[in-house]
Amino acid sequence: MEECKFSKKKFRFLFCLFTVFVFAFVLTGTVYSVKYIGDNSKIVAVATTSENKKVQQKLKDLGYYKGAIDGIFGKQTISAVKNFQRDYGLVVDGIVGKKTLSALGLGTSVGKYSSSDIYLLAKCVHAEARGEPYVGQVAVASVILNRVKNANFPNTISGVIYQPWAFTAVNDGQINLEPNQSAYNAATDAMNGWDPTYGCIYYYNPATATSKWIFSRQTVVTIGKHVFAI
Repeated sequence: MEECKFSKKKFRFLFCLFTVFVFAFVLTGTVYSVKYIGDNSKIVAVATTSENKKVQQKLKDLGYYKGAIDGIFGKQTISAVKNFQRDYGLVVDGIVGKKTLSALGLGTSVGKYSSSDIYLLAKCVHAEARGEPYVGQVAVASVILNRVKNANFPNTISGVIYQPWAFTAVNDGQINLEPNQSAYNAATDAMNGWDPTYGCIYYYNPATATSKWIFSRQTVVTIGKHVFAI
């Protein structure tokens, strides 16, 4: 009988402890992000703290998140995710699904490129877009990658970059400059799926462009000094 009483007391204690934890969890508004697949209707797994930190850091780099990089997917992080989704034309639900991860440049596409591809892309970004805002550097890298996937252009990064008269930086030798860390980061983000141009295959600086033809292309977005077009 004494053993039974002890078990009941222990059960009550654990139950009370669990209840306190649940209430504290609810009151602080702390929740954790979840990963989704397909149409975001099926939960695959709860994201880890380290994954949440990557999301927070990227949102902070882009100016959407002002809090601590602590891996806690709380109200402030969810709000930042929603604002990012709203600006990038995504479903505004605060869920970091595949599309949002891709838009943030946190996908997993880099593995299909070689180190020489990353290096060359970073060199072109540095030569063509140093001095531009970071998102503009990612946009230049995205145009190159979009050309690789387009049947009207060479199907390799080197082929696109060294296509005759495609890039001013190749013609004037700036392609040989050593890329900085920002250029590497921009190249990696673009390879991971972040495309601020929404599929553009052209860009130009309207203040220096000499080709009348380029002005005939449909403008999609302007980032920094560059106009991005299809």
